[in-house]
Amino acid sequence: MTKALDCAYSVDGEGPALFLIHGIGAARSAWRFMMPRLVRHFTVISYDLRGHGLSPMPQGEFGLDELVADLERVRARIGIERAHFAGHSLGGMIGPAYARLYPDRVLSLGLLSTAAGRTEDDSAKVWGVVHAMEEKGIPNILPTLTNRWFTDEYIAQNQDIIDQRLQQVIDCDPKVFLNVFRIYAGTEMMPWLPEITAPSLVLTGEFDGGCNPRLNEGIVAAMPNAELVILKDKKHAITLEAPDAIEDNLVRFCLKHQTA
Repeated sequence: MTKALDCAYSVDGEGPALFLIHGIGAARSAWRFMMPRLVRHFTVISYDLRGHGLSPMPQGEFGLDELVADLERVRARIGIERAHFAGHSLGGMIGPAYARLYPDRVLSLGLLSTAAGRTEDDSAKVWGVVHAMEEKGIPNILPTLTNRWFTDEYIAQNQDIIDQRLQQVIDCDPKVFLNVFRIYAGTEMMPWLPEITAPSLVLTGEFDGGCNPRLNEGIVAAMPNAELVILKDKKHAITLEAPDAIEDNLVRFCLKHQTA
Protein backbone atom coordinates (compact mmCIF):
# COMPACT_ATOMS: atom_id res chain seq x y z
CA MET A 1 0.00 0.00 0.00
CA THR A 2 1.23 3.47 -0.93
CA LYS A 3 2.34 5.33 2.19
CA ALA A 4 0.93 8.83 2.61
CA LEU A 5 2.44 11.66 4.63
CA ASP A 6 0.51 14.16 6.74
CA CYS A 7 1.08 17.28 4.68
CA ALA A 8 0.63 20.77 6.13
CA TYR A 9 -2.56 22.45 4.96
CA SER A 10 -4.79 25.49 5.44
CA VAL A 11 -8.58 25.78 5.29
CA ASP A 12 -10.08 29.20 4.52
CA GLY A 13 -13.44 30.55 3.43
CA GLU A 14 -16.95 29.17 3.15
CA GLY A 15 -18.91 27.35 0.48
CA PRO A 16 -18.16 24.37 -1.78
CA ALA A 17 -14.77 22.79 -1.15
CA LEU A 18 -11.90 23.59 -3.52
CA PHE A 19 -8.51 21.91 -3.17
CA LEU A 20 -5.53 23.78 -4.63
CA ILE A 21 -2.41 21.80 -5.60
CA HIS A 22 0.80 23.71 -6.26
CA GLY A 23 3.69 22.82 -8.54
CA ILE A 24 7.39 22.01 -8.37
CA GLY A 25 9.43 23.67 -5.65
CA ALA A 26 6.55 25.91 -4.57
CA ALA A 27 4.15 25.87 -1.62
CA ARG A 28 0.53 26.75 -0.87
CA SER A 29 1.58 30.42 -0.95
CA ALA A 30 1.57 30.04 -4.75
CA TRP A 31 -2.16 30.79 -4.57
CA ARG A 32 -1.90 33.86 -2.32
CA PHE A 33 -2.85 36.47 -4.91
CA MET A 34 -6.17 34.78 -5.72
CA MET A 35 -7.15 33.67 -2.22
CA PRO A 36 -9.05 36.85 -1.21
CA ARG A 37 -11.62 36.29 -3.92
CA LEU A 38 -11.69 32.48 -3.89
CA VAL A 39 -12.52 32.34 -0.17
CA ARG A 40 -15.64 34.39 -0.84
CA HIS A 41 -16.97 31.54 -2.99
CA PHE A 42 -15.35 28.38 -1.65
CA THR A 43 -13.95 26.57 1.34
CA VAL A 44 -10.40 26.60 0.00
CA ILE A 45 -7.98 23.89 1.06
CA SER A 46 -4.38 24.60 0.07
CA TYR A 47 -1.52 22.39 1.15
CA ASP A 48 2.23 21.91 0.78
CA LEU A 49 3.39 18.89 -1.18
CA ARG A 50 5.65 16.47 0.71
CA GLY A 51 9.09 17.98 1.19
CA HIS A 52 7.77 21.46 0.37
CA GLY A 53 6.82 24.35 2.65
CA LEU A 54 5.93 23.07 6.11
CA SER A 55 5.18 19.48 5.08
CA PRO A 56 7.33 16.60 6.29
CA MET A 57 10.31 15.39 4.31
CA PRO A 58 9.90 12.08 2.50
CA GLN A 59 12.29 9.24 3.05
CA GLY A 60 13.66 8.09 -0.27
CA GLU A 61 12.29 8.47 -3.77
CA PHE A 62 8.57 8.88 -4.38
CA GLY A 63 6.27 9.03 -7.39
CA LEU A 64 2.92 10.33 -8.53
CA ASP A 65 1.10 7.61 -6.58
CA GLU A 66 2.53 8.92 -3.31
CA LEU A 67 1.52 12.49 -4.15
CA VAL A 68 -2.03 11.31 -4.83
CA ALA A 69 -2.05 9.39 -1.54
CA ASP A 70 -0.94 12.54 0.29
CA LEU A 71 -3.85 14.50 -1.23
CA GLU A 72 -6.32 11.83 -0.19
CA ARG A 73 -4.86 11.91 3.34
CA VAL A 74 -5.46 15.69 3.50
CA ARG A 75 -9.05 15.21 2.31
CA ALA A 76 -9.71 12.45 4.83
CA ARG A 77 -8.25 14.45 7.72
CA ILE A 78 -10.55 17.37 6.94
CA GLY A 79 -13.54 15.11 6.33
CA ILE A 80 -14.80 16.66 3.08
CA GLU A 81 -16.65 14.12 0.97
CA ARG A 82 -16.67 15.82 -2.46
CA ALA A 83 -14.79 18.80 -3.80
CA HIS A 84 -13.37 20.69 -6.73
CA PHE A 85 -9.66 20.16 -7.37
CA ALA A 86 -7.33 22.51 -9.24
CA GLY A 87 -3.61 22.06 -9.73
CA HIS A 88 -0.82 23.99 -11.42
CA SER A 89 1.97 22.33 -13.42
CA LEU A 90 2.80 19.11 -11.52
CA GLY A 91 -0.36 19.83 -9.52
CA GLY A 92 -2.24 19.60 -12.81
CA MET A 93 -1.06 16.00 -13.02
CA ILE A 94 -1.81 15.14 -9.39
CA GLY A 95 -5.44 16.29 -9.74
CA PRO A 96 -6.37 14.04 -12.71
CA ALA A 97 -4.45 11.11 -11.18
CA TYR A 98 -6.48 11.63 -8.01
CA ALA A 99 -9.73 11.77 -10.02
CA ARG A 100 -8.81 8.54 -11.74
CA LEU A 101 -8.47 6.77 -8.40
CA TYR A 102 -11.26 8.57 -6.53
CA PRO A 103 -13.81 9.65 -9.17
CA ASP A 104 -16.68 9.91 -6.69
CA ARG A 105 -14.78 12.51 -4.67
CA VAL A 106 -14.37 14.95 -7.57
CA LEU A 107 -16.92 17.56 -8.64
CA SER A 108 -14.59 19.21 -11.17
CA LEU A 109 -10.94 19.51 -12.10
CA GLY A 110 -8.69 22.41 -13.03
CA LEU A 111 -5.62 21.47 -15.07
CA LEU A 112 -3.52 24.64 -15.06
CA SER A 113 -0.29 24.86 -17.07
CA THR A 114 0.24 21.13 -17.35
CA ALA A 115 1.29 18.73 -20.09
CA ALA A 116 0.29 15.48 -21.76
CA GLY A 117 0.89 13.98 -25.17
CA ARG A 118 4.48 15.20 -25.35
CA THR A 119 6.38 14.42 -28.54
CA GLU A 120 9.92 13.04 -28.38
CA ASP A 121 11.19 16.59 -28.85
CA ASP A 122 8.93 17.92 -26.07
CA SER A 123 10.18 15.23 -23.71
CA ALA A 124 13.81 15.81 -24.66
CA LYS A 125 13.50 19.51 -23.82
CA VAL A 126 12.00 18.99 -20.35
CA TRP A 127 14.45 16.20 -19.53
CA GLY A 128 17.22 18.50 -20.75
CA VAL A 129 16.33 20.93 -17.96
CA VAL A 130 16.35 18.11 -15.42
CA HIS A 131 19.75 16.84 -16.56
CA ALA A 132 21.19 20.37 -16.59
CA MET A 133 20.12 20.82 -12.96
CA GLU A 134 21.59 17.44 -12.04
CA GLU A 135 24.91 18.26 -13.69
CA LYS A 136 25.33 21.98 -12.97
CA GLY A 137 23.31 22.41 -9.78
CA ILE A 138 19.84 23.87 -9.41
CA PRO A 139 20.90 27.48 -8.58
CA ASN A 140 22.89 27.69 -11.82
CA ILE A 141 19.79 26.91 -13.89
CA LEU A 142 17.58 29.54 -12.24
CA PRO A 143 17.97 32.04 -15.12
CA THR A 144 16.61 29.36 -17.46
CA LEU A 145 13.65 28.75 -15.16
CA THR A 146 12.98 32.48 -14.86
CA ASN A 147 12.72 32.87 -18.62
CA ARG A 148 10.58 29.75 -18.97
CA TRP A 149 8.18 30.78 -16.22
CA PHE A 150 7.74 34.56 -16.57
CA THR A 151 7.16 37.02 -19.41
CA ASP A 152 9.74 39.72 -20.07
CA GLU A 153 7.26 42.42 -19.03
CA TYR A 154 6.56 40.73 -15.70
CA ILE A 155 10.28 40.23 -15.05
CA ALA A 156 10.90 43.93 -15.60
CA GLN A 157 8.18 45.01 -13.17
CA ASN A 158 8.08 42.35 -10.43
CA GLN A 159 11.62 41.35 -9.51
CA ASP A 160 10.70 41.02 -5.82
CA ILE A 161 8.05 38.38 -6.52
CA ILE A 162 10.39 36.54 -8.87
CA ASP A 163 13.17 36.60 -6.28
CA GLN A 164 10.79 35.10 -3.71
CA ARG A 165 9.81 32.33 -6.14
CA LEU A 166 13.42 31.52 -6.98
CA GLN A 167 14.33 31.53 -3.28
CA GLN A 168 11.62 28.90 -2.76
CA VAL A 169 13.40 26.73 -5.31
CA ILE A 170 16.77 27.25 -3.60
CA ASP A 171 15.28 26.50 -0.18
CA CYS A 172 13.66 23.29 -1.39
CA ASP A 173 15.78 20.23 -0.67
CA PRO A 174 17.60 19.44 -3.96
CA LYS A 175 16.69 15.76 -3.79
CA VAL A 176 13.01 16.61 -3.38
CA PHE A 177 13.10 19.28 -6.10
CA LEU A 178 14.73 16.94 -8.60
CA ASN A 179 12.40 14.11 -7.56
CA VAL A 180 9.26 16.14 -8.31
CA PHE A 181 10.78 17.55 -11.51
CA ARG A 182 11.42 13.98 -12.69
CA ILE A 183 7.80 13.09 -11.92
CA TYR A 184 6.67 16.07 -13.99
CA ALA A 185 9.03 15.17 -16.84
CA GLY A 186 8.23 11.46 -16.80
CA THR A 187 4.46 11.43 -16.29
CA GLU A 188 2.40 10.81 -19.42
CA MET A 189 -1.32 11.19 -18.74
CA MET A 190 -2.58 10.73 -22.29
CA PRO A 191 -3.20 6.93 -22.09
CA TRP A 192 -5.60 7.36 -19.16
CA LEU A 193 -7.05 10.86 -19.59
CA PRO A 194 -10.11 9.42 -21.43
CA GLU A 195 -11.04 7.73 -18.13
CA ILE A 196 -11.45 11.11 -16.38
CA THR A 197 -15.14 11.97 -16.65
CA ALA A 198 -15.23 14.91 -14.21
CA PRO A 199 -15.84 18.31 -15.82
CA SER A 200 -12.35 19.68 -16.44
CA LEU A 201 -11.05 23.19 -17.04
CA VAL A 202 -7.81 23.00 -19.04
CA LEU A 203 -5.97 26.32 -18.93
CA THR A 204 -2.51 27.39 -20.01
CA GLY A 205 -0.48 30.37 -21.19
CA GLU A 206 -0.16 31.19 -24.88
CA PHE A 207 3.65 31.18 -24.65
CA ASP A 208 4.17 28.45 -22.04
CA GLY A 209 7.00 26.52 -23.68
CA GLY A 210 6.60 23.26 -21.78
CA CYS A 211 2.80 23.25 -21.40
CA ASN A 212 1.87 24.95 -24.63
CA PRO A 213 -1.57 25.30 -26.26
CA ARG A 214 -0.81 22.45 -28.68
CA LEU A 215 -0.42 19.99 -25.80
CA ASN A 216 -3.43 21.39 -23.99
CA GLU A 217 -5.59 21.07 -27.11
CA GLY A 218 -4.63 17.40 -27.09
CA ILE A 219 -5.59 17.10 -23.42
CA VAL A 220 -9.04 18.54 -24.11
CA ALA A 221 -9.52 16.24 -27.10
CA ALA A 222 -8.64 13.21 -24.96
CA MET A 223 -10.98 14.04 -22.06
CA PRO A 224 -14.72 13.38 -22.29
CA ASN A 225 -15.81 16.61 -20.59
CA ALA A 226 -13.19 19.35 -20.88
CA GLU A 227 -13.00 23.05 -21.74
CA LEU A 228 -9.89 24.85 -23.00
CA VAL A 229 -8.83 28.37 -22.00
CA ILE A 230 -5.63 29.98 -23.34
CA LEU A 231 -4.32 33.04 -21.49
CA LYS A 232 -3.01 35.48 -24.06
CA ASP A 233 0.72 36.35 -23.88
CA LYS A 234 1.32 34.41 -20.63
CA LYS A 235 4.00 31.80 -19.88
CA HIS A 236 4.12 29.18 -17.09
CA ALA A 237 3.93 31.02 -13.75
CA ILE A 238 0.30 32.02 -14.15
CA THR A 239 -0.59 31.65 -10.47
CA LEU A 240 1.71 34.61 -9.86
CA GLU A 241 1.44 36.52 -13.14
CA ALA A 242 -2.25 36.04 -13.99
CA PRO A 243 -4.14 35.39 -10.73
CA ASP A 244 -7.19 37.43 -11.80
CA ALA A 245 -7.68 35.37 -14.94
CA ILE A 246 -7.36 32.12 -13.01
CA GLU A 247 -9.81 33.33 -10.36
CA ASP A 248 -12.35 34.33 -12.98
CA ASN A 249 -12.19 30.98 -14.72
CA LEU A 250 -12.10 28.84 -11.57
CA VAL A 251 -15.06 30.64 -10.00
CA ARG A 252 -17.07 30.44 -13.21
CA PHE A 253 -16.24 26.81 -13.91
CA CYS A 254 -16.57 25.40 -10.40
CA LEU A 255 -19.87 27.12 -9.68
CA LYS A 256 -21.20 25.91 -13.03
CA HIS A 257 -20.42 22.35 -12.00
CA GLN A 258 -21.53 22.52 -8.37
CA THR A 259 -23.65 19.38 -8.26
CA ALA A 260 -23.43 16.84 -5.45
